[in-house]
Amino acid sequence: MEIHLNRVDYIQVGVTSQKTMRLLPALRKKATQKVAIADHDGMLTCFGMKKGDAVPVFKTLPGQKITRVALGGALGTPQEKIFVCSGSQVRGFTKKGKQFLTFDANLTESINAMHVSGADLFVCASYIYNHYCDCKDQDYFLSGDKINDIACLSSENLTHLVPVLACQDRVLRVLKGSELVYDIEVPGPPSVLELYSKDGGEEILYGTIDGKIGLMQIGEHSAATKWELHNNKKKGGILCIDTYDIIGDGVNDVLVGRDDGAIEVFGFDASSEPTLRFEHVLSESVTSIQGGCVGKEGYDEILTATYTGWVTGLTTEPQKAEAGPGDEVKMSKETQSKVEALRAELDQLQIKVLQGREQYQQSSQSNTAVSAVPVFSINDKFTLCQDNASYSLTLEVQTAIDNLLLQSDVPIDLLDVEKNSAVVSFSECDSEVSSVCSVWHKGFFFFSPVFSNSVCNVRPTRLDLSLRSIEGQYGTLQAYVTPRLQPKTCQVRQYQIKPLSLHQRMHSIDQDRPMNRLSLVGQFSFAEIHSWVVFCLPEVPEKTPAGESITFFFHNTFLGTQLEATYCKGEGHFKSDNISTISILSDVLSKEATKKKINLNISYDINEDSVNHTLKMIHPKLEYQLVLARKVQLIDALKELQVHEGNADFLIPEYRSILDESTNLLEEYKKQPAHLERLYGMITDLFIDKFKFKGQNVKTKVSSLLEILDNYDLNSLLDFFQ
Repeated sequence: MEIHLNRVDYIQVGVTSQKTMRLLPALRKKATQKVAIADHDGMLTCFGMKKGDAVPVFKTLPGQKITRVALGGALGTPQEKIFVCSGSQVRGFTKKGKQFLTFDANLTESINAMHVSGADLFVCASYIYNHYCDCKDQDYFLSGDKINDIACLSSENLTHLVPVLACQDRVLRVLKGSELVYDIEVPGPPSVLELYSKDGGEEILYGTIDGKIGLMQIGEHSAATKWELHNNKKKGGILCIDTYDIIGDGVNDVLVGRDDGAIEVFGFDASSEPTLRFEHVLSESVTSIQGGCVGKEGYDEILTATYTGWVTGLTTEPQKAEAGPGDEVKMSKETQSKVEALRAELDQLQIKVLQGREQYQQSSQSNTAVSAVPVFSINDKFTLCQDNASYSLTLEVQTAIDNLLLQSDVPIDLLDVEKNSAVVSFSECDSEVSSVCSVWHKGFFFFSPVFSNSVCNVRPTRLDLSLRSIEGQYGTLQAYVTPRLQPKTCQVRQYQIKPLSLHQRMHSIDQDRPMNRLSLVGQFSFAEIHSWVVFCLPEVPEKTPAGESITFFFHNTFLGTQLEATYCKGEGHFKSDNISTISILSDVLSKEATKKKINLNISYDINEDSVNHTLKMIHPKLEYQLVLARKVQLIDALKELQVHEGNADFLIPEYRSILDESTNLLEEYKKQPAHLERLYGMITDLFIDKFKFKGQNVKTKVSSLLEILDNYDLNSLLDFFQ
């Protein structure tokens, strides 16, 4: 069943956080609903629609940034009381704007997730979960990793409310009181949770930072996965989920909002898994999504809130009138008055802008002028993408971006991103100068170890970059963001490029692989060795884990090799099927211990079989890239032959297929700059590291290794390593 939705913009508030917009319950079926939305200015705004216009019901005074909004009320009654959290404080408002609750949770960190059920209040800070009943402390739990969201299950089959925590370490934690009952492993770091049925039940939807969606059935002692949707099209991460029957087939559909602006509707047919029925893309990240009836009575719609505070609806109400040839489109009086009001508002805004510019010019020429730095918010995300072993850097500003500068003190590759549609050229930096270079993007400067140039017609508020680092070379990437504001101002964001930057957390590893071992013994505390591991590897919580020891598992997203890290006070043990990973860890951990003046007793157990194992893992990637490079080299010559002969019929089938696929081959080659060189570098490092542990320096034989790689054959390469 196809679905047709039309976009309607309602109002704009300040910058919004995740899940800060809610629809109040309707008074009757298909009646219009009020909208409550909170922003970073600390204001809670409630509005409804009257004669096509957004009419405010109430608006609170500015204050501390509001990070979450939830609805509540007595059990069995309409959930129309509005709860907001800012800092460590929770406030409650009636649907008419009267404040009836001010509760301070006395947390050292700000609340970032909240759930309300009757007299029960559940709040989460970064690592802390608290449960209050009638504002009295009930339960407490300290999570092993950052808590991103919380939801509570209730049904006739459950004897009590079941809190579920979405944690950064790819785990859903199910609690009972202050105790952890069990963990549920999910395929990515969960960013949002939502009950599948608003009336309760045991089913819960989750969305992950890397764009996956799933449905779990959770009991008091066990859980089962109903379905999972993978992010095969590499869309943005999930920020918000809701369920609503927007298609009208009597079954709740899944509404999804992503951080790249995508809005999706998944419906159900004969299969148990949902299928995509509708998609719409906004220019900003979608922080909240709700299904209901807002614009006009009787017409369902999907209501969204974006990062910059736009409240937008996708309604089933027809917005366009169609006319045949020679017919006139008659506009209703309501539409005519709306158009006239918009024109009048636009004229007033243009007058205000002109007056403001004149006042600014006059004040800037006087001696008493004071220049105030404009304040602006940045929504940024720096995440490792498993699919192509690259880092995705997303920067979103509440106003148009004038230019962006990236500065890196380590080599990084800037990969092509389709969303930016940029033409890029590169040049090397002066090695004596800090590796600061730029990419021009119609006023957008990307500073990295290469200079590039790209052109874009529109100045967007959002920018997506894709970068790839080299393991073993670590440092800092700095982003200087300059919006299109006067006077000019800039904000800086810093991102750490870690020594093992292409490694990603996983739940377990293959223990049958040939492993190399690194062991450290010394007078260091649990917190000190944990800080070293945090420095070396991504996705490790900064907070020292509870208990006396901890084990983490990782896999290299580029090669597929694995790493196990187990450590406690005075000891650290690391296992990997890649000698280069052990070598990097050994060098970095030794340097960090030396900074603290801690003596380490380091021992190695090198497995010779691991070298051949790693080379065989590299083999299909290297072979594919060599074939791709050779095909690309032949394209120009084959095209010249085709032009000279008038057709390509005389060519053998292999060459004809290269000509037919030339466009796709060139695009693929362009998307992976220096991919072949990276593989060469990894094999070279593996060769040097193998003999380094034997006390031999083989750098003089690297040229011979490169000759073998240029005439690549796996058996010849394996023989050379022996």
